[in-house]
Parts: sequence; structure tokens; C-alpha cells
Amino acid sequence: MRDPFHPSADSLDLAAIFAALSDPTRLTILLRLAGAHSDVRCGDFTDLAAKSNLSYHFAKMREAGLVSLRSEGTSRFLALRRNDIERQFPGLLDQLIASAKRMEDRTRDLQTAASPDASESGAQRKPVRA
Repeated sequence: MRDPFHPSADSLDLAAIFAALSDPTRLTILLRLAGAHSDVRCGDFTDLAAKSNLSYHFAKMREAGLVSLRSEGTSRFLALRRNDIERQFPGLLDQLIASAKRMEDRTRDLQTAASPDASESGAQRKPVRA
């Protein structure tokens, strides 16, 4: 299997990064990678979409320079390219992660408020998984 293309740190493009993060699934992937302390196995994201769909999302993020992909045996692992992004665009990744967290919180709040379990009397609402 040949190694996938990864743009060099010097060729990272802000427009490509923003385009890659215009999809909610890719924002969720970004958040999970940001919260991980090591590389994350691609198979750990199958709760988000089908494998073929995930491959597409991983490729978009890799081509934008957001993530690196490595193979180990039959598994593939993703990692955020923190150092490369920080060097090219200082502070950007932290801002993107913070913004994605706020969006996730707002979405969860809206889903909770719209839940059919929510009563008019203001009873405790059950959170809905995003």
C-alpha cells in the first residue's frame, strides 16, 4: 500500500482548512482528535458514518493538512498535525477547537429543547446524543 499524500507544513492553506471543516462530521472528528492523547485508530470513528464515508472525510482533512495518517499492520491511525498548523497559523487550531465545542454545545442544547420527552412543565430534560 502506498503512503497517502500529506501537504508539507509550509504549503498549508487557510482556505483548504476552512473548507475541510465546513462539514459537521469533520468537526466532530477534529474534536475527538483534539481530546485524544495519542493517535486514534480510524475504526474508532465508525459511530459517525459508514467506513467509505469516513475514508472520504479523512482524505479531505488529510489533503487540507489537518491530520496525518499512518498505517500499522492492518490498522490506520489519525493524528492532528498540531505543530505544523501552529507553526503556519499560530493560535488557529485552538480557536477552531473552541469554536467547534461551542457549536456542539449549541446543537446539543437545541436537540434537548426539541426533544419529544421535554415537558411543558419544565421537568428535567434528557440530553440527546449528537
